Amino acid sequence: MYEFIKYEVSEGVATLTLNRPEVYNALNDGITFELQAAFKQIAKDPAVRVVVLTGEGKAFCAGQDLKASSQQEQRSFIDSLHKRYNPIIRAMRNLPKPIICRLNGVAAGAGCSIALACDLIVAQEQAVLVEVFVNIGLVLDSGSSYFLPRLVGSAKAFELSTMGSKIKASDALTMGLVNKAVPMEALDEAVRSYTDYYAKAPTKAIGLMKKMLNKSGNSSLDEMLDYEAYCQEIAGSSHDYKEGVNAFLEKRPAAFKGE
Repeated sequence: MYEFIKYEVSEGVATLTLNRPEVYNALNDGITFELQAAFKQIAKDPAVRVVVLTGEGKAFCAGQDLKASSQQEQRSFIDSLHKRYNPIIRAMRNLPKPIICRLNGVAAGAGCSIALACDLIVAQEQAVLVEVFVNIGLVLDSGSSYFLPRLVGSAKAFELSTMGSKIKASDALTMGLVNKAVPMEALDEAVRSYTDYYAKAPTKAIGLMKKMLNKSGNSSLDEMLDYEAYCQEIAGSSHDYKEGVNAFLEKRPAAFKGE
C-alpha cells in the first residue's frame, strides 16, 4: 500500500517506519503524503491503541530531501508546508492515541520537528537531534518553534535553533527533550516497556488527556478547569471507567478496551 513507509499493526501497536534508508529517510513529496494517509488510517482503526514512529537504517529522518527539492522550479515554501508538513504535525497532535518516537538515529530539520511532535521519545544514546534550518538560511518549521521553547525554555530554544546545535541523546535527556536514552541494543526493549502499557491502557482517557495537555499551553486556569470538567464527563461515561471501578472493587487487574 505504501512505497516510502512501512506500516504494521500487531497487538494494538501500529509501527510506522520511514523507509528511505539510502537517503537517511529524507522527506520527499511521496513520503510526506504517505505519512498523512497513514495517520488518517490509524485514527480510524479502533484496533490501534498506540503508535511507534521510527526510521529504517541508521537515521530517524534527515529532514527535507534537498536534492529532490532543488530539482523543482519555482518551489513555494508556504505551499510545501501547508500541503505536506503541517498536516502531518496536526494529525499527530490531534490523534487521540499516544505516539512514541523510536529515535534510532539522527533527527534533523523537519525530522527533528516530527520527533518533537511525538508524545514520548525513546532514543538510542548515539542519536542526535539538530534544528539544522539555520545552516541553509531557513527558519524553524513543522512545529519546532512551538515545541522547542515549551520543552527547553525560550533562551535555550533560541540557542539551539539559531546555532544549529547538535543535541546528543544524553544531553537531550537532561534537557527534557527525550524520555529515555539507552544503548542501541536496548532500544526495542525500552520502546516495548511503553507499548506494552499503552496497548492495554484506557485509550479514551489517554486521548482526552493528550487534548487537555495540548490546550493547556494557551489557556488560563479557569479555561482548563472548565475543560477538565468537560473531558471528565466524557471519560466518566466510558466503558473503561466502569471497568476500572469494577476491577478496583473486585481487587483484580482492569481489562481496558480503549472505549
